[in-house]
Amino acid sequence: MNHIYIQNYYSPLGHLILGSFDQKLCVCDWYHRTSRTAIDNRLRKGLNAEYSAEKDQLLETAVSQLEEYFHGQRKDFDLPLLMVGTDFQKKVWQELLKIPYGKTITYAALSERLKNPLGIRAIASANGANALSILVPCHRVIGSDGKMVGYAGGLRVKKKLLQIEGALNTSQLELF
Repeated sequence: MNHIYIQNYYSPLGHLILGSFDQKLCVCDWYHRTSRTAIDNRLRKGLNAEYSAEKDQLLETAVSQLEEYFHGQRKDFDLPLLMVGTDFQKKVWQELLKIPYGKTITYAALSERLKNPLGIRAIASANGANALSILVPCHRVIGSDGKMVGYAGGLRVKKKLLQIEGALNTSQLELF
């Protein structure tokens, strides 16, 4: 049986689970999210692996880079990522990687980038299935009206991530 090496990371914004498989990060996700079981099952099945609570060098590097990010010292991550999902989900997640630090886009703009203007709901669903939170920046996608909508770590955490990145203007701050 293959193994996904996991460890807990208690970030300044909440509890994350980190996991590596074959020297690639496959999990950086909010531990208490509502779809935790579905995400974990998708990873186990997709990689034909079980979770094993062991530290490895990649997980230590991920923690270090996340600490730098949370303290405003890192804008880009340098970690090998393994995205586990459908081809459509992977396409959405790859597009999320193109959203620059400190910027936000709407779901409508994301659907246009993906050349799928009628697929906003499917794109939003793929966004929500992201198991590599922060690293694959799904928090940078907002509603068409400029409001923050849906985030696995909760809207309070999404707001804090965007504040770290300097991506919120005054009118968006007033929404919370």
